[in-house]
Parts: sequence; C-alpha cells; structure tokens
Amino acid sequence: MTDTPIKVAQILAGAPVGGAENLYTRQVSALAKYSSIEQKAFTRENQQRVQQLTNAGVQTSLHRFAPKWQLPANYGYRKALKQWHPDVVLTYMNRASAVTPKGNYVLASRLGNYYDLKHYRHCDYWIGITKGICDHLVRGGIPSNRIFQIPNFVEEKPQASLARESFATPNGSKILFALGRLHQNKGFDILIKALTDIPDTVLWLAGEGPEEAPLKQLVSDLKLTHRVKFLGWRTDVNALMSTADVFICPSRHEGLGSIILEAWYNHCPMVATASQGPGELIDHEQTGLLTPIDDVDSLSTAIRQLLEQPDDAKRLSENGYKNYQEKYSETVICQQYLDFFKEIV
Repeated sequence: MTDTPIKVAQILAGAPVGGAENLYTRQVSALAKYSSIEQKAFTRENQQRVQQLTNAGVQTSLHRFAPKWQLPANYGYRKALKQWHPDVVLTYMNRASAVTPKGNYVLASRLGNYYDLKHYRHCDYWIGITKGICDHLVRGGIPSNRIFQIPNFVEEKPQASLARESFATPNGSKILFALGRLHQNKGFDILIKALTDIPDTVLWLAGEGPEEAPLKQLVSDLKLTHRVKFLGWRTDVNALMSTADVFICPSRHEGLGSIILEAWYNHCPMVATASQGPGELIDHEQTGLLTPIDDVDSLSTAIRQLLEQPDDAKRLSENGYKNYQEKYSETVICQQYLDFFKEIV
C-alpha cells in the first residue's frame, strides 16, 4: 500500500511577468513530477502561466486576489481553497500571504526578499530563500524552529547562443549582460557609468521598469547610445547568458539574486555588488567577483579583469557551475521542498 500524497495548495497573486512569478511557475511545474505530493495552483488569470502549469499536469484555480481589506472580493478564493481540503498551503509574496487565512491545514509562506512581516505573522511555518532572509524573520520575532532555508533553482533548459551581432552590436565587441527590473534598487545607473571606462564593449540590458526613461537619458548624456542596448523583457535568459562575455549584477538591494544562479548554470563569469543575496551566494574570487555597492571604479576594474584575463574568467565560471549543481539544482531544491512538506505535515 502506497502513502497518500500530501495535498499542497500553491498560492500566488503576482504580476503578469516578473522573477518571482517565473520562479513560482517553474517550481510548481517541477514538483509536479513527484508522486508524493498532489498540487493545485491558486493564482490570477495569466494565459502563459496557466498554460505552463497545465502542461505540467497541475490543476489551476483562478481568482482576483483583491487587497486584504476587500474581504467580499476574496470570498471565492477562500471558498475554493477550503473546498479542496489541502494538507499544506504555501503562499508566495505579500498579497497571497496576506489574504490567505489560517484553516484546517498547515499554512506556510515563502519569502524571497526582506518583506514587511505584517503579511506573514499568521503563518505556521516560513521559508526564507537565503540565510539573510531567515535572519530577518528571526529578528522580526518569528520562531527560529519554524523557519526553513530553501533556495531557488533556475530554468534548466540550455539555449543556443545568439549571434554576437544581435541588437546591432558592433562586430568584435565584448558583450556585457545585465538583467532585472529597471528600478533604482538594481543599480543599473552605476553599471552604465562604469561602461565609460571599459572600452570596446557593449551592454545588453534586459528588463522593464520605472527607471527606463532616466536610464536612457543617462546613456544619452554619457554619449553611450551606440553601446547600450535596451532589450526589454526577455524569456531567453539562458541564450543571453551563454552569449555574454561577462554578466554583471550591480544591485543596491537584492534578496537572493536568482540571476546569480542563472549565470552559474550557463557558465557565464560574473561581477556582482556585495548586496544581500549576491554577497551571501558568491565566494569572492572563487565563483565570481564582488565589489562594493555604488562604487563605479571598483565595478569597472572587476569587469576589465575578467575581460582581460580569460583563463581566470573560465575558472570562475566552472567553479560557479559546479556550485550550482551541488547546492541549487532543480533536483536538490525539489527534494528539499518534499522533505519540508513531509516534516510539517
């Protein structure tokens, strides 16, 4: 006689696109391969997300997820959740966590950043994706014996490199790559300023966000228009990573930095600022180079080091790939989630 699968409700409100939204879809789809759990995704209407989950064999239940104070608007979600009779409910990010009540199930929440804990205090268990976030939970008064650290994993689907002349990149240029929401926290302004001291390079900058216009103005002011390519939101991150000579994460604030894991997976040497997540993940001069936050000169020096010393860059990328496979691969992280569900139930 086989054990009855643990019923896990996976809850995400979320935006149409974003790093956390991609992680949710990827993680729920990956966990669907394991017979020890049965999942149902409660999320907002999003055609691409629903199609991916459906293709993975995951049931979906679509809801509005209104703000917490609009209780009637969330009645349908709460009713559907209760009727499914889950053993575990796992919520992602603020909105989903805030509107999900305690019930006849174990309520857990996953924190991918240093969020305001007011949205999470009613939970039974908490997952922090880094040690720093787990420490944030403890400092906020959450019982340490109910906190688990489980990192992310990335899309493990290798993609062929792009033509190096893509996006009107001049022939022979070294390609620098950066990715993320175009927000002040990401520090892309510092990277653009550093570019003035790194000749014969082109920056591919992928992402959308509120800082797009100011960043484009900065590029114009520094006369770098021909050297900075704004790519918008991209779904071919592995292809971009495998094409670039160096990946840069210049963030002022970064919870985990799944982009660090993506660079490791794609054997792309990297430079990152010592913000929260990257500073915890990267072993300086072993799996990447770390520089101080908001330090233009240090950032440009580190990037030039990897461009001018290809053997050193290769060593860092090989070490990073090995580190990813040992600690952050899909198989490793899924097993940690399966162990987590089994323990709390």
